[in-house]
Amino acid sequence: MGDRASDGHTAVDRRCERELIVTRVFNAPIRLVFDAWTKPELFKLWWAPRSIGVPILSCEMDVRTGGSYRITFGRDASDAMAFFGKYLEVSPPSRLVWTNDESDAAAVTTVTFEEKDGGTLLVLQELYPSKEALEDAFVGMEDAMPEQFVQLEELLISLGASG
Repeated sequence: MGDRASDGHTAVDRRCERELIVTRVFNAPIRLVFDAWTKPELFKLWWAPRSIGVPILSCEMDVRTGGSYRITFGRDASDAMAFFGKYLEVSPPSRLVWTNDESDAAAVTTVTFEEKDGGTLLVLQELYPSKEALEDAFVGMEDAMPEQFVQLEELLISLGASG
């Protein structure tokens, strides 16, 4: 079958009944990919899937172990939705771990960054509190994550071209 994550595709898989794994190789240096995940001015350029038509209204990130984040998106303040939590581990440029505190059914997310053939292998793992929580999340993530990662790839290309 081959490694779909290495040929410009995003692989979204379930490792077990509570864990979701998303992998992709980006044609960009590890530091640049890590920056796109940790600098608010870059993160807000790729994180919200364009297809949903709902922009990020604010992006606050205190990216350090024990720091917090809050990402608000919506068309305006009246329909805004927020994702928020705390960073459990920040190890530049190789690893981020954070909580998703907006729901009791939310996951703990781990993202690792590894140099691979001049690019960066990114592995995102989400561990959910129950099988049902993963089932609910998987439906949306199966479409959203590949779109988000295409947007991230586009951003990385533009940053590389302008750098």
